[in-house]
Amino acid sequence: MGLLSSPLRSRQQQLPLYQRPGSPSKERYDDDDDDDYYYSEEDDSSLSSSRPSQSGYNSRNVSDSMIGGSNGGALLLPKRPNNRTGKSWFSRYRFRLPTKLTRYVLLIVVSTTLLFILSLVRASQVENWKVANGKVPTRPAPPPAWEKFPFLERYYGGIRTLVPLNESEPEYPRENEPILLGGPGSREEQDDENEKRSESQPRERVETVQKKAVPRSSVWSDYRNRSREPNMKQCFIDAAKQIQAPELRYYEGRPHGFPTHIGGSYEILNLPEDICFERYGRYGPYGFGYSARMGGLGTGEHSENEGAELVWDSRPHVDFRDVDWAETQRRCLQSNSHRFKAESTRKAGSPGFVNTVPESNKKRKRDQADTTAPTPSVNTEAQSSATGEASEIPSGDSIEKTGRTAIVFRCWDEFFFREDDIANLRSMIIELSLGSGGRYDVHLLVQVRNDAAYPIWADQEAYEQRIRDVIPKEFQGLVTLWSETQMLSLYQGIHDKWTVGPDHSVHGSYRGLVMAMQHFAYRHPEYDHFWHWEMDVRYTGHYHDLLTKIESWAKEQPRKGLWERNARFYIPATHGSWDDFKHLARVQTETGTLSADNVWGNLPKLGEGESQQTRKGDRSVWGPVRPSDENDWFEHKDDPVPPTTYESDKYQWGVGEEADYITLNPMFNPEGTTWGLRDDITGFNESHALPPRRASIITTSRMSRRLLLSMHRATTFKKQFAFAEMWPATMALHHGYKAVFVPHPLFVDRKWPIEFLASTLNAGHNGATGGARASVYGAREHNLRGLSWFYNTGFAPNLYRRWLGLRVNNDGGDEFEKTEDTSRQGTGVGAMPGGEGRMCLPPMLLHPIKEVELAVEAPPDEGEQTPESDPTA
Repeated sequence: MGLLSSPLRSRQQQLPLYQRPGSPSKERYDDDDDDDYYYSEEDDSSLSSSRPSQSGYNSRNVSDSMIGGSNGGALLLPKRPNNRTGKSWFSRYRFRLPTKLTRYVLLIVVSTTLLFILSLVRASQVENWKVANGKVPTRPAPPPAWEKFPFLERYYGGIRTLVPLNESEPEYPRENEPILLGGPGSREEQDDENEKRSESQPRERVETVQKKAVPRSSVWSDYRNRSREPNMKQCFIDAAKQIQAPELRYYEGRPHGFPTHIGGSYEILNLPEDICFERYGRYGPYGFGYSARMGGLGTGEHSENEGAELVWDSRPHVDFRDVDWAETQRRCLQSNSHRFKAESTRKAGSPGFVNTVPESNKKRKRDQADTTAPTPSVNTEAQSSATGEASEIPSGDSIEKTGRTAIVFRCWDEFFFREDDIANLRSMIIELSLGSGGRYDVHLLVQVRNDAAYPIWADQEAYEQRIRDVIPKEFQGLVTLWSETQMLSLYQGIHDKWTVGPDHSVHGSYRGLVMAMQHFAYRHPEYDHFWHWEMDVRYTGHYHDLLTKIESWAKEQPRKGLWERNARFYIPATHGSWDDFKHLARVQTETGTLSADNVWGNLPKLGEGESQQTRKGDRSVWGPVRPSDENDWFEHKDDPVPPTTYESDKYQWGVGEEADYITLNPMFNPEGTTWGLRDDITGFNESHALPPRRASIITTSRMSRRLLLSMHRATTFKKQFAFAEMWPATMALHHGYKAVFVPHPLFVDRKWPIEFLASTLNAGHNGATGGARASVYGAREHNLRGLSWFYNTGFAPNLYRRWLGLRVNNDGGDEFEKTEDTSRQGTGVGAMPGGEGRMCLPPMLLHPIKEVELAVEAPPDEGEQTPESDPTA
């Protein structure tokens, strides 16, 4: 058979036993061992037991002699039967899958693979379609450039570092400072510069910020540059004329290194720049710093208060628990009725707070006689020093009569009055109404958001009960309620575009809040002007001084170039003086500028040579700018008309004229910007183009009665209306009324390169802040979040809370004001060592200030004995 095994071995094993010549090589190459590999020991034992037991037939017992030599043969045992069935066959493959299950597994694998391939093909087709149709999501934008600028820290200096204004050495802006913008190289340079400054900063602080003892504060009536009311008689808080109006206290100078304002001007408005106010001098007269058991706010008693006792040194703590501010304002007006014009006939059935000048001369003279009588608590000298006026007042016939102004606070019935809100509201009433002798009246215009649950228009008792339920007792007499349902019933038929979704109708408080002001002005003819004021506005100075100087400055502005100046931020560091700014605005308007909105406007056409970029100027506003369709004009015959041409005027028209509209932010042209509410105007013919418009962000503004009545009648009879921040300015533009943006001081929280800041704020059409996609209003509003005055700024609320002694972002607080931590190194707000005392801020407007949580003592228990303050002390 040879050395190889036969392929017919299975058949050979079934053959009968035979003899074969012995071969030693056969035994050596026998393939029985290969067969044994496929059988277990159990199989071997079973097979051996079935064979004959004779030793002669067992190959393992055959001797060498039986095998024989090369010539002999031997008996060979038969091969083991190839019985590979049953348990023995599967002994080494006991996990074999059934054939049916294998088919299913194969089917699932193939189906999954095919589905995966088809999904990839479909995804590729969808991606190609998105690319072809421009639906590919853009890469996330990089962080704004201003977020890389370092924070300014000397805003948070204390009263122990006060120095005169001319010695302050402001931290920002500084002259000849390198501008590090954009690019990895400049970023590394900025980081290196910051690191170098961090190493040297501790030594700078020791050398430049010298801490001194707390200086003595001064009373507001001693300030030489404050505004004054002519021929005013002093007003008292109580009916018995025993409680004088408390006064603010201020400190001379500023904290060392306090940054300079970047926008607006103290100088042109004549606002106080050389003094500052800390929290006790500002709000201490109105209940901050003493217990609720004494009639105070019950907050600020246990924070850093060194030197605060001077606030109540000249005049004691006022108990505000039983004060009725509506009656207080009425008494103040009665005492000074000789100064004001008699009002027109009031509209019948006007709800809310009413305060009018008596029409009878007899009654007016009787009131004058009553108020001139001496009182036990106040002598003539004290009264004269408190008011800053002469004790002798001319008779009523020789005094020039002036108009009056309403300060209208807007809020809603679910508004929660916190201690900070109450202190601010008290300061407005005392400083404006009592401080002006009744020239200003403070009102609360409160929206009832659910007049279905509170039927205030169906029942007078429900009207009054709603006021008692939601308004603090001292302010309840100042309230006038309104609701969206009321506006819907008054101004019906307006086409609503629903520009911000179904939750904000044109009659609601978001888009249509000036509707309530229009109707309020219609019901209150006793006022010539109306300040629309928001509850989240704060001013760290004296309110009367602020508003009177704003109004006086606006009155003296000429109309020539006025709308062009209104459309720009005034940045003194780049624009120079106000006269320089006026000239710049005129040049930019008439000749045009090369800016982002027209940089691609003069590219050469195909086949032409290079083209020179040309500038295209605009026509200056001179008189009314009406809609293109004359059918949209309404009651325009009495509109102001320019007395001369624009070129002939010598900046004389408008000087001495009261402004119809005063804003605290620029009035920009929304056309072409990315502002989301630029097209929220209705009631006009829009077949060709939208009417000319202007807008001013933040509704805090002063509107004349003439402007509000024009708005009221246009909404009533022509169904014309626009978004709340656009409607007053647009109506002033259409009718040619005088509108003025007042450049009050603006502060910024970071170290912007000043040229970059100016170009960002005035990045619109021809150097203005609006009129182009590059405008800061709309998609680029994030650049304004670091200002002290904007609707969503983060700087103003943080600065205000730190000023009140609260911790913000784990910085500030009572411990920071009292104790210096010398272990703090480097630059930045968080690295300030502290120990400088309370913060002291110059007069500045801040917005928005919402939900300020102050630590308040527990209210006194019923029947608890409380100490009484002596109002005549």
